Amino acid sequence: MNPAAEGSAAAYDAIIVGAGPAGSVCAAHLAQAGRRVLLIEKARFPRDKVCGDCLNPSVWKVLDRLNLRERLLALPHVVVREVSYHGHRGAPLRFPVPHSGEIVVKRRDFDALLARRAVEAGVEFRDGVTVTRIANGWKVETDGGFFHGRVLIAADGRNSTVARLAGRLPASARERSAIQCHCRRPAWHGDAVRMLFYPGGYGGTARVSADEINLCLVARPRDLARVRAHAERDFGLNGESEWRTIAPIARSDARDIARDGLFLLGDAARVVEPFTGEGIYYAMRSGELAAEAILSNADAEAAYRRAHSEMYRGRLWINRLAHAAGTHSRLASLALRAFRAWPAPLAALTAKVVART
Repeated sequence: MNPAAEGSAAAYDAIIVGAGPAGSVCAAHLAQAGRRVLLIEKARFPRDKVCGDCLNPSVWKVLDRLNLRERLLALPHVVVREVSYHGHRGAPLRFPVPHSGEIVVKRRDFDALLARRAVEAGVEFRDGVTVTRIANGWKVETDGGFFHGRVLIAADGRNSTVARLAGRLPASARERSAIQCHCRRPAWHGDAVRMLFYPGGYGGTARVSADEINLCLVARPRDLARVRAHAERDFGLNGESEWRTIAPIARSDARDIARDGLFLLGDAARVVEPFTGEGIYYAMRSGELAAEAILSNADAEAAYRRAHSEMYRGRLWINRLAHAAGTHSRLASLALRAFRAWPAPLAALTAKVVART
């Protein structure tokens, strides 16, 4: 870092890198408590993300604490009425989810709402800014200037630049990738969230508007083209959709998620299987927990580590099942055949996922 520039760096109580759900929620809570907060985002808002666009019901309590329930419901959204599972062959299994609170809303709209809430709380928000270097202190060099924070918060996703520069991002085998697009809704596609098992991978769809669906696919790189071809055939796509991609889908947990004034949130700390749609909840709640720990005036890092671990307690077994189903799609399809004869276990599992509070 340039010593001259370092001396003139703007100072903040907290610098947060990444304006997704984790970063914006954390920023809003810190600013509401009177902290001076800088929120940095490398993309220009609004922007799309590779995501299923589903909000698990667990998010409502987090949104209520920011007084965002009505504003979220004012955005274009779809209420999920059903979850259906589609194997390689045979009829799908369908389960109603009445009054679950699960909705579908585009990430470009949802993330923009959270970022606006942070700005209203007093956060300084700079999008289109890329972090290029960090130094203990915490001094942050970007392509838009130099900044200094008492704490540095990495909320910049599974490939976190901050975690990588700090040596806390674990190696990834990059065994699977995901692609996603918003595309024309077939007339037969209702309000169900559809879980799809294809030879070589899996995917999901959800209606996001009257005439549009979100389509996500996950597979190993060698199988991705084949899985995409299956989906494009099933949904009548003819190449007009813009596909976005992200990798890795799985990754080991980050090292030292809170140490020396550096906190890792959301996917920067732990990546969960997208199959269950809980990732946004974990991101938002981790943002709250980090803010609570920092504001506690106690051992903030130890407090956050404990709270972060507790957040996942009793929940990850569903994620492990989802990972196994997504990684072995043929076995999952065979399991669906068995569930047609005895659907109760899958119905109970589905209800548990979509009724999280």
